[in-house]
Amino acid sequence: MLPVDVTCSEWMCTLETLSSGQWSVASKTTGGTPALRLGLRYVRGLREEAGQALVRERTRAPFTSIQDLARRVPELRKDELTTLAEIGALNAVASFQFPVSRKSNAVHVGSHWKPETGNQKLQLHRRDALWQVERAVRGSGPLLENLPEPEAPSPLQPMNHEERLVADFRGTGLTVGKHPMAYRREWLNAMGIRRASELRDIPNGKRLRIGGCVIVRQRPGTAKGFVFLSLEDETGVANAIIAPDLFHRNRLMLASEKFLAIEGILQNQDNVISVKAERVQPLFVTKAETVSHDFH
Repeated sequence: MLPVDVTCSEWMCTLETLSSGQWSVASKTTGGTPALRLGLRYVRGLREEAGQALVRERTRAPFTSIQDLARRVPELRKDELTTLAEIGALNAVASFQFPVSRKSNAVHVGSHWKPETGNQKLQLHRRDALWQVERAVRGSGPLLENLPEPEAPSPLQPMNHEERLVADFRGTGLTVGKHPMAYRREWLNAMGIRRASELRDIPNGKRLRIGGCVIVRQRPGTAKGFVFLSLEDETGVANAIIAPDLFHRNRLMLASEKFLAIEGILQNQDNVISVKAERVQPLFVTKAETVSHDFH
């Protein structure tokens, strides 16, 4: 899956084929690999009118900068441009030309070293894009609007993985990068929390811990008060069974926490795998606003 990108995303999702030398952040594969490109409709708060105007203008000529994008697509409001910048959708146009000293073999920009090739066009990060959005939407006035403005990277540090996760979930409701649990795997291993993909190889009746993002909570009317949870990690989904008394003792936690750790007994019956919970506790994995489907 590929992220929203104003240089190639349509309003709806599209299929792309990654040619040799290209790579996907999600799969890190090369060659003729099919990939789903998220459409602009996934950007929260972006009106279809503005998204379709962006696509139409892009077909006439590529955007040369964020300022060029803001000028040519006046339908885009500042809040829409800001969201596009926060989720990385403007990174491909948030670039600038910079000279490289002939006395050195590389140039240091932000936290990255780039090889010398004379003048270069550097793709920048999300906070650079936010910086350029602010500059693009603020009018300079008649005295200054025609003066050339030197291109330079912003003084802001790139977002770390937690900030990118928060921005992705706030802006689109998902991330095409690593699963939040993957960033905390070393800590989770220290707690003895098993990956979902490991459960099929663990014998029936073994006590263990599982954990993940709660994606489904179910309490069927015919289940005599039992609650069923689906916990997602970077390898798959693990299912947990919560008895009525355990649910009542931990109702608020089980009904509202976004990430949970559950300790209990593994049940593997005809390859239907679940964990009968005995203890539950919250997990702090990320502040990103993940969403679950509850009690359907």
